[in-house]
Amino acid sequence: MENISILDRAAKSHPKPSPNAVVAALLAAEKNAKKSKIRYSFPQLIGTWRLCFITGTKKTRQKAGIVLGTGRYIPEWVAKIQIAFSPADTVTEAAANSDTGNVKNSVTVGAIELTLSGPTKFLPNNILAFDFTRITVKVLGKTVYQGLIRGGEAREKEFFSLSVGKQAFFAYFLIENEIIAARGRGGGLALWAKV
Repeated sequence: MENISILDRAAKSHPKPSPNAVVAALLAAEKNAKKSKIRYSFPQLIGTWRLCFITGTKKTRQKAGIVLGTGRYIPEWVAKIQIAFSPADTVTEAAANSDTGNVKNSVTVGAIELTLSGPTKFLPNNILAFDFTRITVKVLGKTVYQGLIRGGEAREKEFFSLSVGKQAFFAYFLIENEIIAARGRGGGLALWAKV
């Protein structure tokens, strides 16, 4: 429970725990989730979450050096980075269950907001696979571009039939009312707070 308290403070309060303490708490929470075989579901993720803290993989830390270190808080004054999960827009045979939906990942810097979105599927092992198939660009709150990216329409059609090994994903090991944490496909850790 102390790990949850550290992560809660990292996401919501000042002064924040040291990055090393946050990384240790994330690793402990991940270990605990594996040991206790906690199972989550997609509806627990529904909502909007602000990215608070990230770590890189060992490879990216070597490239970034002192900039990233072992972990880094995301300063809200630099950029607002949010991920939002919602139920599926349309009901198809593949998406007719409660563990499928949509994801929107948005980054706001100054007056510009870039949003990538697409389908998701939540697997029984707490892995959320996703694909970004659409893009929206807003300036001063007005949409200046919206469309499909990287063969988005075809990729949306095949998304539910692909194995997770061919998709981007997050392995969630902590889903609480106010915070969530996951390990990305590349090995980095991330902590988000509910908006």
